[in-house]
Amino acid sequence: MAQPAHFVIVGGGTAGWIAAFIVQDAARRKGFDIRLSVVESSKIPTVGVGEATTAAFRVLLKSFGIDEFEFLRKTDASFKLGIRHEDWRRNGFTYYGPIDDPHQVIQPPAGAPSDYLNVYAVAAGRAVQEMHLFQPLLEQKKAPYARKADGSLVPLGPFHHAFHFDQALVGKFFASKAKGVEKVDAMVAGVERNGETGDIAALVLDDNSRLEADFFIDATGFRKQLIVKALEAPWKSYAHELPVNRALPFWIDVKKGEPLPNYTRAWAQGSGWMWQIPTRTRFGCGYVFSDEFTTPEAAKAEIETVLGHEIEVRGDIRFQIGRLENAWIGNCLAVGLSSSFLEPLESTSIHGTIVQMMLFAQHFLDLPGRMTDKSRADYNARVGRQVDDFRTFVNTHYVTERDDTPFWREVRARRIHPETRERLAYWQRHMPRREQFPSYLGGLPHIETQLYYPVLDGLGLLDRDVARREMEADPALRRFAQQTFDSLVAEYRAAAAQALDHAEFLRIVQEMG
Repeated sequence: MAQPAHFVIVGGGTAGWIAAFIVQDAARRKGFDIRLSVVESSKIPTVGVGEATTAAFRVLLKSFGIDEFEFLRKTDASFKLGIRHEDWRRNGFTYYGPIDDPHQVIQPPAGAPSDYLNVYAVAAGRAVQEMHLFQPLLEQKKAPYARKADGSLVPLGPFHHAFHFDQALVGKFFASKAKGVEKVDAMVAGVERNGETGDIAALVLDDNSRLEADFFIDATGFRKQLIVKALEAPWKSYAHELPVNRALPFWIDVKKGEPLPNYTRAWAQGSGWMWQIPTRTRFGCGYVFSDEFTTPEAAKAEIETVLGHEIEVRGDIRFQIGRLENAWIGNCLAVGLSSSFLEPLESTSIHGTIVQMMLFAQHFLDLPGRMTDKSRADYNARVGRQVDDFRTFVNTHYVTERDDTPFWREVRARRIHPETRERLAYWQRHMPRREQFPSYLGGLPHIETQLYYPVLDGLGLLDRDVARREMEADPALRRFAQQTFDSLVAEYRAAAAQALDHAEFLRIVQEMG
């Protein structure tokens, strides 16, 4: 009787366990007989610096039937309804990027173009985020839930929210939920390759034992232990257009009784920016900076001045920003930080892992002997384009009015990518439309106008006259858009008045456990 195909994931953590969940589920659906192992060493510590997700994470929880409230309880997670961008456009200027999409709930008139509500907002000189349910919740630090008279919790709208959490706790949570996955507590000491094909044949573990398998997933993070160290996969750098290359992580405790933000705070500084990610009990923080323009010592002093207190730095993380030219080589697929890394400005890391693994599982997962070079090339082209789109989106955040430090002057003048410039030039003549973002991820979520509009609007990169001309060309649509916009603003402000305070909501959920 044939042995089941053996899939091995090297590296646990959030990326490794998400990969395990998705592969196991897809193999079962496709009727494949596989054995799945995760190699994760208890000797490798994880730094819980705080991680933010996109709404794709909640979709993943729902698709696996994982109770969201249990997840919140066991991981000390909190809600993320958007991003608060401070001091990016210029010092003292703040804008939000809520992650809900009001276009989903409105039936447009026949023939209405996509994004007409966004176009109306720009034409009317109103912030595009005003018509979002999540906007008043962001401003008031509230949860997207209300409490009924009987004490039950009800969602305020149909939109998916995202989460903040300590990724060390989330890796453990997923590990506890994975049934039928063999866990191997070991470090990989070496890799044996097939002399003819160059494929990985086996891992040599730190106790000198061998672990043979048919397919390997590299989730070893920045170490890239299989895909780069063993298979020497080439790297495509984004260091020129995304010049931040170091981070100083630290924690700030949540003060008892103070409101808990429901947003990731992205606060621009002299040589980069600071993240603040609230979990239920503490803020995971860090200063992401370019060491071309400052030193770790000066960066620490700058943050302490801004915050008004000392910090305890929990590491000095150096990273290469970019991606593998090919994330799938032979019988090895890289996910998470092994595959690509961008500064954590728009929560692209876990989002990328989820989408890439779902793409692989839905369209490319097969028994290892049946996987083809054509499939690998197709997957690599799609994932490479996905990460290039992330790069362009993050790079767009650096098209600012700031010229107050050498870092901001350099980024503005010389570090804007040609694709970013090309898009912005087009959007000076035409409003952004969903059709300008072709779908090549099998219908899975990707960066498109829903995320671009608040950023472009917040940075002052959209031309109000272009939007006005579009609206004037169709007076009936303009009237419909105005009425819809106004009714959404009124409805969502009323809903926010019913919403529970964010910290209070999390306290209630903890007590339910």
